Amino acid sequence: MDIAESTYYDRKKRAAVPKTESSSTGKRGRPTPGYSLTETGVPISDEQIKEWLLELLEGEEHVYGYKLLGQCIRDVYQVMLNKKKTYRLCKELGILQKARKHVPSHPRTLPKNRFITGSNQLWQMDIKYGYVVGQKRFFFVLSIIDVFDRVVVEQYRGRTCEAKHAVQALMSALERRIQPGETLPVIRTDNGPQFVSKLFGDTCESLGMTQERIPPRAPNMNAYIESFHSILERNLFSRREFMTFEEAFVALDQYMDFYNHRRMHGSLKRMSPMKFSLWVKTLEDTSKFHKSM
Repeated sequence: MDIAESTYYDRKKRAAVPKTESSSTGKRGRPTPGYSLTETGVPISDEQIKEWLLELLEGEEHVYGYKLLGQCIRDVYQVMLNKKKTYRLCKELGILQKARKHVPSHPRTLPKNRFITGSNQLWQMDIKYGYVVGQKRFFFVLSIIDVFDRVVVEQYRGRTCEAKHAVQALMSALERRIQPGETLPVIRTDNGPQFVSKLFGDTCESLGMTQERIPPRAPNMNAYIESFHSILERNLFSRREFMTFEEAFVALDQYMDFYNHRRMHGSLKRMSPMKFSLWVKTLEDTSKFHKSM
């Protein structure tokens, strides 16, 4: 019959088990016990707990959600009641509060098709993960790349990556690349928590800097930073196993020095990003000099 032996015996075993109340109603998992224990081991029925929940809603606690209602039951009646069971009982009673709709502090600005003619006009920013075999832990790599000259203008690496780290990397890149009075670049990101955070949005707004966030499942709109991270994976992370975080960070710093200063790009006239950037700047200065003559 072309049925695996394990499948046949598993179905035969399940067919021999008598149906419980949970299986007859279509619910999966073990049946609910119908009670909870107090700290002293006394069983309290679910019906009693439901009565207490309804009583709480008649008082000042009506503003609470299911988590805080469960905490009240634990505090007042010393019942060991976790949040999952509290949620189930509140759902059965129909007293769950409606989830509050999240209103972002900074609405998303969708990317525009931009004609880039020079450095520091459009930067792309994203996060990649590396792995330390010796620690069995991941680490974060946050990179900012200039779309025109492909220079990675700033990079953060660490065991955690929060909004404050993204802001610090952005500020460091601006201090390094942008002279006073120059127009700030547009920064393009995905919708990661670091980039949709209030802190990051407030920072861009205070600087007068435009932040574009790509639509979900549209990595092609952040193609340059995605391409760089694929190069980083192919040329470094997939070739080496790191035993410590320090070893990984040293190797990453060495590779970034190679990438920015010595790695040739076919799309940059076979120059490194930094060499191409200096070459373009020299051409611009020469053109300005001839125009002034």
